[in-house]
Amino acid sequence: MSGRYAKTPQTGATPADTDVPAVAYVRMSTDHQKYSTENQLDVIRNYATARGLTILRVFEDSGRSGLRLDGREALQKLMSEVISDQADFKQGHPCL
Repeated sequence: MSGRYAKTPQTGATPADTDVPAVAYVRMSTDHQKYSTENQLDVIRNYATARGLTILRVFEDSGRSGLRLDGREALQKLMSEVISDQADFKQGHPCL
């Protein structure tokens, strides 16, 4: 699955005033890579929780090399949101 991004399901809890909207980016180049995108996302979610960040969306590029930008549709979409000032988040936590 390449170039995917998903909204994080809402739990129904009202975020605290200190919560900062954020997104996560995960990437895995092969199925044999040691740290799957699920493992990366677990680490990112723990990081976010500990720092008062609310992950709005997850951008994911699976099966993509980290050496080049082309072919990494999710990363390109994330960058496009930031560059165009359309981002609804303040923080991003990449696992490149």
